[in-house]
Amino acid sequence: MRFAALADALAEGAIEVGARASDRTEAIRIAGDLLVSTGRATPHYTDEMVRAVDEHGPYIVIAPGIALAHGRPSAEVLDTGLSLAVLADPVVFGHSTNDPVRLVFGLAAFDHNAHLGLMRELALALSDVSVVNSLLNASQIEEVRAAL
Repeated sequence: MRFAALADALAEGAIEVGARASDRTEAIRIAGDLLVSTGRATPHYTDEMVRAVDEHGPYIVIAPGIALAHGRPSAEVLDTGLSLAVLADPVVFGHSTNDPVRLVFGLAAFDHNAHLGLMRELALALSDVSVVNSLLNASQIEEVRAAL
């Protein structure tokens, strides 16, 4: 893998391809549930991720078609990690320029510093149009892993 930190952060079971969500809350919950199922966070952390967007708006939509759902470091985070839900159909998050969203990353950060290298690598990956296109066109988890 080209992005070793991403590979480590995306534990086995942290990726869902073809996920179905009817709205942004459901899309965030899918990403959060992946963090829970891989032991990175508790279910309450998913609630925190949803609440953050409800309170502060769609600031998590970081680029066209890409959201990075997260909460604050807390006791609800068990380990730093990522999840990725590749949505089958785009979902409107309410962002004025970057909607609709098809890639929903979930981030669980154990503290304020542990995830900085991971975020640097994610930014590099998402700045590569071929990587983003590979993620968007993936039909299997192995294709997502190969893109990263």
